[in-house]
Order: sequence, then structure tokens, then C-alpha cells
Amino acid sequence: MLVFHAIVLSRFAYWTQPIGWLLAVAMAGGTVAALTVLLGRVGIGRRTQGTVDALTYYPELRVLETSVRLESGWPGHDAGQFAFVTSTGNEGPHPYTIASAWHPDERRVVFITKALGDHTSKLHDRLVVGTPVTVEGPYGCFDFGDRHPRQIWIGAGIGVTPFIARMKQLALTPGEQSIDLFHPTAEFEQAAIDKLSADARAANVRLHVLVSPRDGLLDGASIRAAVPQWQSASVWFCGPPAFGRALRDDLLAHGLPRDAFHQELFQMR
Repeated sequence: MLVFHAIVLSRFAYWTQPIGWLLAVAMAGGTVAALTVLLGRVGIGRRTQGTVDALTYYPELRVLETSVRLESGWPGHDAGQFAFVTSTGNEGPHPYTIASAWHPDERRVVFITKALGDHTSKLHDRLVVGTPVTVEGPYGCFDFGDRHPRQIWIGAGIGVTPFIARMKQLALTPGEQSIDLFHPTAEFEQAAIDKLSADARAANVRLHVLVSPRDGLLDGASIRAAVPQWQSASVWFCGPPAFGRALRDDLLAHGLPRDAFHQELFQMR
């Protein structure tokens, strides 16, 4: 409709001039792009069919852990990447960070989702073992790649998900970096923390759990006090954007190099 509107309103003389040629190219590209989206062809080469094979629900956190066994076609993924998952046709794909390392023999990915909206609030009741799903991906560059001798991870609330995937990867292939993981959360469930602690021990990661009603809010001063060598580290943050910006501004003001702070930009709208 926009292309039709542009054609009707354009002067006839434009089509014999460079401006008209540019309009024609732009409108042709826009038409192809629109049809590609409307016909559901975006990302079609990255889609793999799968089946839910395990579900674990943490009621105190309102968090659901979903394990999906994939059919052939999934290329594998790096810790920190995400995928779009479709569990119902009328709802369409939703983005979730992958919370597992990749094992080609098992062909399984794990997603950890928190009830934060209409769709995620219904997943606990809607999904059952055996539910067919479509997984599209992987996408994202939050991949923990740098040469710093130390890393500081901050996974706020459900933002801890990419760090779980990285710990599972490190448990299989240990790295040489010294790592501290800060997990500030307003909600607490012992079973989930026990699982997180086990992953941290297996990956040789130093875990700091801060429950805000009990321990207060995490800030730059707390991080600097807990990690005296923080200036030699890179910082990897996943969580509420405003919280990330506040920590970034604080650490940069105290001397952290600008390119040493990495923040997952997980905002699709």
C-alpha cells in the first residue's frame, strides 16, 4: 500500500530522472522485503523442529526451565546466544536466551523463562512434555570473547540465563580466566540457587548471590570491594537496561576502559 501510494503521488516526470530510478529501486526492495515478512520467510533457513522433553517450574521465582530436543538441522550455538521459539501458531515466535551448552550427541537446548507478560505467564500451563516447537537461530554476539585475565559477570534476575550457558560450557572446556558472577535478585528459591551454585562450582566460577530485601542493592562500589582486581577485568552484564547503564557509568567513572563493558541488548520492541 505504501508503494502504491508513492507511485500515485509521484510526478510522472520523475520516472525519467535519477530521482525516479532511486524511487523504483527503493520501492522494489521494500516490496520484496514486505512479501518476505508477510509470507513468513524471514529466518526460514535457521529453523529447526523440536520437542519439549523436560519441564522444571520454580514457583517462588515464577520461572520455567524448558528442555527441547531438536531434530537435525540445528548448527549448534555459543553460550550467550538466543533463539526465537514458536510453541503455538497464533502466538508466533518469542525470543529466549539459551541456557545450555551444545552437545551434538544430545541435540538439546534449554530455555529459562520468567512470567513477565501474557505469553510467558501462560507457558507453565500450556507446555507439556511432548509439545512440538520450532526453534529459529542461533542469534546474538554476547559471546564472552576477550583476552582479559579476569571477567566479572552480572546476571540480574532472569538475566543470569546466558551465564548459566557459559558455565555449562566451561565445565566441559575449562578456560584460564578468573571469573566472578554476581546474581542480584529480588526473589529467592533455594532449589534454583542450589542448581546455580552447582554450575558455578563445576565451572570454577566465584558466585555472589545478593537477595535485595536481605543484602541491599548491587552497585559499583560493592563490585569493586568484592573484586579488588576489577580494573584488569572485562564486565559482562545482562539484566534491566537502566541498571546496566548505571553500573556502566559508575565503573567507567572509576577507570574501567569503555570497551571493557559488555551489555546484552535484549530489547525486541
